[in-house]
Amino acid sequence: MKDLTPKKSDLDPIEIASVDEIRSLQLERLKWSVRHAYDNVPMYKKRFDDAGVHPDDLKTLSDLAKFPFTYKNDLRDNYPFGLFAVPREEIIRIHASSGTTGKATVVGYTQNDIDVWADTVARSLRASGLRKGDMVHNAYGYGLFTGGLGAHYGIERLGATVVPMSGGQTEKQVGLITDFKPDGIMVTPSYMLNILEGFRKAGIDPRSCSLSVGIFGAEPWTNAMRLEVEAAFDMHAVDIYGLSEIMGPGVANECVETKDGLHVWEDHYYPEIINPATGEVVEDGEEGELVFTTLTKEGMPMIRYRTRDLTTLLPGTARSMRRMAKITGRSDDMIILRGVNVFPTQVEEQVMATGGLSPHFQIELYKAGRMDAMRVFVEVTPEAADNLSKTAAARMLTKHIKDMIGVSTEVVVGDPGDVARSQGKAVRVIDNRDKE
Repeated sequence: MKDLTPKKSDLDPIEIASVDEIRSLQLERLKWSVRHAYDNVPMYKKRFDDAGVHPDDLKTLSDLAKFPFTYKNDLRDNYPFGLFAVPREEIIRIHASSGTTGKATVVGYTQNDIDVWADTVARSLRASGLRKGDMVHNAYGYGLFTGGLGAHYGIERLGATVVPMSGGQTEKQVGLITDFKPDGIMVTPSYMLNILEGFRKAGIDPRSCSLSVGIFGAEPWTNAMRLEVEAAFDMHAVDIYGLSEIMGPGVANECVETKDGLHVWEDHYYPEIINPATGEVVEDGEEGELVFTTLTKEGMPMIRYRTRDLTTLLPGTARSMRRMAKITGRSDDMIILRGVNVFPTQVEEQVMATGGLSPHFQIELYKAGRMDAMRVFVEVTPEAADNLSKTAAARMLTKHIKDMIGVSTEVVVGDPGDVARSQGKAVRVIDNRDKE
């Protein structure tokens, strides 16, 4: 793989500022953001007043813990524009979730918000090893989802060339990557596996393609998947993090030279880790639920937004700003199976560690009598498609899951292509417990 370490002279000065400088800037911006939310969003004024706190009470960064949380349901309860902090006419872009679990969650951006977003995505791409003049194949979905346009504007802000492919049409993706010879790709990690499969079906060695870095986000993925993709393409695979409620992609990103966690761009987004059960802030280094407060967002400030993502905050390394460890799962995606906490990423690790299996998998939850049960659907690689290999893989994966995770599960091993493929975010868990 190429050495893509960026030059220090290419970085924004704040990326390598002293921690004291960063904390001072954060406090200044935090005071503004809390006041902006209180003065302009009725929900925040009422919630702060009910909690007996006022923006004037924020004198240190630790004082933020006195303020109440914001939840995803708050966006649904104030649908569509109730959380906007500026007149609707000053909002120049709207994004929204699909609303598959209820009303859509709507977010809005001023022109300054769009500029900040483009800047932080460009910073993320630079941290990933991309430069002005490079070409980036953008396979995130365009539309109301923040991934496609968020990446698009960041690529252009970097001064790179964007190929706005969006998701789907895997055969065409492979063709464009082969013909256009981009330097980087932005895509969900699960769909990158589809693209890898597409290369192999086309008889093209993925290591012969031009890609030197893949920037993967929008869903949790493991280091085992990183190694799989890096070996297959002879390229760097780095993690990008974001969520629409806070901004979109580019809230945090790994640095290609270290790949040791995602540096949070703390000049715009203030992170906390809390105990998800009690809501109390825990020390850096302890795992818990990630909470974000926006520091510069005008259109729709978020104060102490509970992301439900589980991670750990760590000191900076390649940059001065703190790192967040890879997301291990979500507190609301955790499967409790006969008293054992199970996350899809744990299952993925065991699938990746089992010889003869492809990285594609899906978990089904169902009822076995009165008990909850779990079934894992996987598929073999083409060279291990005989019945003997399938039986051995099923036995081995069953043992791995029991030994490493602590639950008994049924494993169903199919032929290559049997597990449903995603065109964006992977659907890892199907819950059929209420259907039986």
